[in-house]
Amino acid sequence: MLRTLAITGISVLAAISAANAQTAKDQEAIKNLCGCFEVSFNYAETFTNDTTEKQTVGKLNEHAVVEMVLPLEATPKKYVMQHLLVAGGQVIKHWREDWEFEKANLWSYNGDQKWIKKAPLSAAAVKGEWTQTVWEVDDAPRYQGTSKWVETNGQLFWLNTADAPLPRREYTKRSDYNVMERTNRLIVSSKGYMHEQDNKKIIRKEGAADNVLAYEKGYNKYVRVEDSKCAAAAKFWTAEKKEFWKDVVAVWNEQMSKGNTLTLVKAVDDKLMYEALDVVEQKQLKDAARKKEIEKVMMKYITIK
Repeated sequence: MLRTLAITGISVLAAISAANAQTAKDQEAIKNLCGCFEVSFNYAETFTNDTTEKQTVGKLNEHAVVEMVLPLEATPKKYVMQHLLVAGGQVIKHWREDWEFEKANLWSYNGDQKWIKKAPLSAAAVKGEWTQTVWEVDDAPRYQGTSKWVETNGQLFWLNTADAPLPRREYTKRSDYNVMERTNRLIVSSKGYMHEQDNKKIIRKEGAADNVLAYEKGYNKYVRVEDSKCAAAAKFWTAEKKEFWKDVVAVWNEQMSKGNTLTLVKAVDDKLMYEALDVVEQKQLKDAARKKEIEKVMMKYITIK
C-alpha cells in the first residue's frame, strides 16, 4: 500500500510542467522530501548570553525513529506533505508542510502565540521562489518562509530564516524566551536529506529590541529506508482520517482568510487543541456535521482580527 501511495505521489509530482518556471532540480528536490525515512533529531546550544546558566553541550543521538512523509496534494504550484511519526510502537500524526510556488501572501510569527499577515509581496519579489509553510500536529501555523532552491558546490539546498513559536522539545521544559528565529537549510539528495538549523532563542517584548538569550545548532537527518518500515504509518492514514484532517485544514484556511492577525490559546479546559480534536475524531461524524463540530471546537482556541 505504501509503495503504491509513494509511486502515485511521485508520479504526480514528476508530471508537473516546467512551463510554470519551476526548474527540473526544484521538482526533484521536492519529490525527494517524500517517502519513508529513518530520522535522527540532534540539537545543542552553542552560545548563550545568559550568564546565570551553566552551558551544556548536546550529544549526537544516533538512535533514529521512523517517519513517513506522505504526498497529499500535488499541483503545478502547490505540494502538501503529511509527516507520520512511528515511535514506541505507535504511529503519531506529526507536522505538515506545504510548498507553494511564487506565493505573495505570507504570515509571520510575532511571539506569544500571535501571527500577523504581511503586506502582499510583488511578483518580482517572489519570482522563482518556493514558500515552505510548516504546520503543527493540529494543523495550526508554525512558521513560513520563502526562498529559491539553489545548487552550488555539488549541493542542492533551500535556505530561509523565519520566526516561530517554541518547539515541543523546548516549551515542555522552559519558558525563559518566547520566539525561536530559525534559519532552516534543507540539503537534498536521492538518499534523503539533511535539515540543518541555526537558531536564535529570543526574548521579545513589545516596544523593546529583541534580546537573544542563546544560539542553537540543529541537525535533523532523514535517511531513506525500505517502504516496509513505514507500513504501520500507511495503515494508520486511512481514508476516514484523511477526510477528518482535510476538514480541519479547511477550517484553518477559512478563518485565516478573514483577518490580519491570528492569536491562539494553548489549552482550553486542560486540553490542547490536538487533544480536543482527537475527541471529535473519535465521534466518527460525517460530512457537514463533522466539519461543524470541528469548527465549534477550534474556535475555542482561535481569535481572528
